[in-house]
Amino acid sequence: MAPPPTPNPRKVRGIRRLGPVDITALRAAVLALPEAEWDRENADKPNRFEALDATRHIVFRFVSSLRDWRSGFDRPNWAEWRPLIEPVLMQAVADYGYANGVFPRVMLARMPGGGIIKPHSDANPAAKWPHKIHVPLQTNDGVTFFIEGEQHHLPEGEAAEVDNMAVHSVENRGGDDRIHLIFEYYDADQPEPDWLEAVLAK
Repeated sequence: MAPPPTPNPRKVRGIRRLGPVDITALRAAVLALPEAEWDRENADKPNRFEALDATRHIVFRFVSSLRDWRSGFDRPNWAEWRPLIEPVLMQAVADYGYANGVFPRVMLARMPGGGIIKPHSDANPAAKWPHKIHVPLQTNDGVTFFIEGEQHHLPEGEAAEVDNMAVHSVENRGGDDRIHLIFEYYDADQPEPDWLEAVLAK
């Protein structure tokens, strides 16, 4: 029997603060979105996981298979939003120094006041290799991100890589929505893990 897939050793344990990024234009555009668009995009999203509870999403890029981070697709809204989102992505990942970096999943996540994201880990193989990065566009003091029970607060306009292999959850005890740009990032020049071929053969 093949050993279980192991995470990319470059992924963070806990949290890695990546510093401030300029969210001005993107934040304004996101806050101007009508409720109908949030509802429409959320109804059509490919990431339907029970742990996400009432959090709504607008997905721009996604993986074709939850077993492989290397193959993905752009949703129709990516062309419109790319000029606003891409500068934020590039600022957030500058410290990694990858010459051939790829963003397999890119989305907005909107968690209502009083909402939760249940404890979970991102178990699918496609989540084990890329870095998982959050950029808060709107938050409040009542939002807490838990990683293995340790509490963190992610400030508005600061990028952070989070440990999606660990058990993590979120609580929004404030009255305002918490809206994050969430994306994955990996180095296409990094050698692929030994376990990938076996996973894809299943």
